[in-house]
Amino acid sequence: MTHWFHRNPLKATAPVSFNYYGMITGPPASKICNDLRSARTRLLELFTDLSCFINSVGDSTQESKLRYIQNFKWTDTLQGQVPSAQQDAVFELISMGFNVALWYTKYASRLAGKEKHITEDEAKEVHRSLKIAAGIFKHLKESHIPKLLTPAEKGRDLEARLIDAYVIQCQAEAQEVTIARAIELKHAPGLIAALAYETASFYQKAGFGGNEDRFDSYNEIEMKEDKNCLDSVSYHTLSSLEPAHSAKWRKYLHLKMCFYTAYAYCYHGQTLLASDKCGEAIRSLQEAEKLYAEAEALCKEYGETKGPGPTAKPSGHLFFRKLGSLVKSTLDKCREKTASSNYGIKPKPEEEVKPVKEPDIKPQKDTGCSVS
Repeated sequence: MTHWFHRNPLKATAPVSFNYYGMITGPPASKICNDLRSARTRLLELFTDLSCFINSVGDSTQESKLRYIQNFKWTDTLQGQVPSAQQDAVFELISMGFNVALWYTKYASRLAGKEKHITEDEAKEVHRSLKIAAGIFKHLKESHIPKLLTPAEKGRDLEARLIDAYVIQCQAEAQEVTIARAIELKHAPGLIAALAYETASFYQKAGFGGNEDRFDSYNEIEMKEDKNCLDSVSYHTLSSLEPAHSAKWRKYLHLKMCFYTAYAYCYHGQTLLASDKCGEAIRSLQEAEKLYAEAEALCKEYGETKGPGPTAKPSGHLFFRKLGSLVKSTLDKCREKTASSNYGIKPKPEEEVKPVKEPDIKPQKDTGCSVS
């Protein structure tokens, strides 16, 4: 199976025994600790099973008196096996929640990575899972991470820019599902172009921040961003992280940005072609051709870049390969239409100019008269 989405690894954690000798007394307290140890172990096991379903449980606003009794160790998705540690149950809650969100992204990737077309129900499930993941990341950032006494270190999972990158990537990938469905249902090329443009913009923001804009020349399409999704997201994301930790992820985000910008130019070219604007359509499709070639090159670079997470293979996916063929065939149509409109058109022949009949100036018969 080719993998369409890049996925960073799950967070790993050190075992916790919950043996508080001298602090708990009696069988009931011992049973609670044993149940807690078993429940934690079982939850960690579920993260490796993409066929299970995880549902939210009730929440309590009352802080436990035992919040700071246990030290918890968790790795970070971009930092290898060197763990972060905090003696805080909220850190445990956030780290578990982070893994739940990652699980939903991996589950969505498993469904979307099918070589054949996914069904409508599967597409809805992919979309739903990515929305849930984005919601969990956003909730952790807004409601729980601020409660930690020890702020997140630079480049660690709980730092705001990493959370933002995960949120934006989930939004972009959810919109990819919408684009695929719109193409399958043969929606208007203008709509598909606008969706692709916005998706490319999401990937740009996740990987490069909001300062670099590659879309200045693409001013024909009017975009209306979903401000409700993006209000709480700051666009400094991965651009300032150490390359050793983020290079592979950023390379993936870059190739997806190029790929969907190429899609936008391709479908915008179809819109122009339908309006008999062949010259503009050719320019748009030539830009799509250039960006698609760049995306292909980035796929190779991404595959050769070292970094956390298994390597996705977007260039091997049918959806990726189809764009190259579509760009070529649409460009050929534009050129054929341009050529046919210029063939066999002869200038109107000029009207023949007939010579004027000259008067007869031959000498007449001599009459004997003369002019003096």
